[in-house]
Amino acid sequence: MNPNLAIVPAHNEVEAITSTIAAIRQSAPDFDVLVVDDGSTDATAKRASATGAAVLRLPFNLGIGGAMQSGYIYALEQGYEVAVQVDGDGQHDPRHIHDLLERLRGDPRLNMVTGSRFLVHGGEGYRSSTVRRVGIRVFARVVSLITGERVTDPTSGFRMTNRRGIELFARDYPIDYPEVEAILLMHAHRLQSCEIPVLMRPRLTGSSTISSTQSVYYMIKVLFAVFVGLFRARPSAEPVDGESAQAESLEAESLEAESLEGESLAGESPEGESLKGESLEGGLADGESLERQPVDASRTVAERAK
Repeated sequence: MNPNLAIVPAHNEVEAITSTIAAIRQSAPDFDVLVVDDGSTDATAKRASATGAAVLRLPFNLGIGGAMQSGYIYALEQGYEVAVQVDGDGQHDPRHIHDLLERLRGDPRLNMVTGSRFLVHGGEGYRSSTVRRVGIRVFARVVSLITGERVTDPTSGFRMTNRRGIELFARDYPIDYPEVEAILLMHAHRLQSCEIPVLMRPRLTGSSTISSTQSVYYMIKVLFAVFVGLFRARPSAEPVDGESAQAESLEAESLEAESLEGESLAGESPEGESLKGESLEGGLADGESLERQPVDASRTVAERAK
């Protein structure tokens, strides 16, 4: 297994998903590919499976935020050290994946690197519509003001995170407007992020869910979500592995204490042994035991990815 994962969120991208996966494998063969099928009603999942990529099928459409958080949970469970988002519509050019990786590994202080289409000189590449670019500039000003760092493309989903970022996003990831809010989420947890210039392409199929007439409404909602997000409590970004080990240790101590207590009671009462295996009169049904049965928690997100 590679230590790196490309998470490809896809909703009804049957015409683009095969070429997107092929482009990732060609440009970044050291990245495993996970396609998160966000409740597609077409053959997106089937096409992705045919390429040999891992596919996580969501039962219904959660939106980009829910799809990406599912991908981060998968990355966390499988032990990946790096995760990059590559949209299934073909807009993100996989040839820049190693540019993101080089920047992330080049500075140990960084936890996330985002590809910005507005840092490219000469106006090359796809930069969205005029109306949307105005909104992006407004978001960029607001996010830059809050974080104290220059942000030029806060709506870019082409981003790469290290293990610390994976742990954070697996626990808490914005649902409605994840691109903008994710930067603020990193800032709230004192994690470091930066941008590098990348070229983006027009989507291969479909159209954006936000039309030009909806852009103003979208901008107002995002700004409101950002304002509310500044005041809400957030889960800790501490590494999950350490917490799991601590929880297991506490559980083991609790079980040991219960065992010692049981042995003590059995030794004091001569009737203790005769009670073993008997059911309470009028209580438990035939075959039932007084012992607590373990809960099967083995069905993880990773196991559901086929």
